[in-house]
Amino acid sequence: MHPDALKRLLQEVQSGEVDLETALDRLRHLPFEDIGCASIDHHRGIRQGFPEVILGERKSVGQIEKIMTALLNHENNILITRIDADKAHRIKEKFPTACHHEDARCLTLERVPAEIRGKGKILVVSAGTSDIPVAAEALVTARIMGNEVEHLYDVGVAGIHRLLARRELLFAASVIIVVAGMEGALPSVVGGLVDRPVIAVPTSVGYGASFGGIAALLGMLNSCASGVTVVNIDNGFGAAYAASLMNRA
Repeated sequence: MHPDALKRLLQEVQSGEVDLETALDRLRHLPFEDIGCASIDHHRGIRQGFPEVILGERKSVGQIEKIMTALLNHENNILITRIDADKAHRIKEKFPTACHHEDARCLTLERVPAEIRGKGKILVVSAGTSDIPVAAEALVTARIMGNEVEHLYDVGVAGIHRLLARRELLFAASVIIVVAGMEGALPSVVGGLVDRPVIAVPTSVGYGASFGGIAALLGMLNSCASGVTVVNIDNGFGAAYAASLMNRA
């Protein structure tokens, strides 16, 4: 349940607009609801500030729709990650107001407009065009979590002048997410230029010796720039979630 929805319910009980039995019925599924295929954590929005997120990968359309219905019944906004175009199209038939973000492989449905809660702006930077799906996942996640977000794509170290020509965006951001494959060098460069948190996201983009992103991961973990934090391979969602928490501090 969204914290604002809970506050509204308590105010309605206090004013007498809603009786205790009705309020109890609406709270009956806190902290979680067992729907058979999943146990929905309805308490997460109150506990962490954002409701449970649905990982679309390896879930059937029917399972996703059941989880969405349970979340929407508690006035939650919906974020589904790692969802392919076919599943997204079928889900939109039942939930026509949902928005499919094809580049990000995400689907969102906003029951209420996302309130801007971030104190500043999150900037999502990608080293190459091939890294955009992971960067776009971070972008969509950060936006629905209530942040102002900008992006800067295809500015990797093979042509570092492209990054330096846009450095005013780096200096204007509160938190920077840097997404890179290959040798994963870009977060070190960005980290050496700014005085704000940098979250590095290694991607599985690269030729054989990149080992599906392990080379980039190890390069980022060994960054010589201070203030660089690293998430798992291709984890744009995790980077954006961490960035959102940092942006609220």
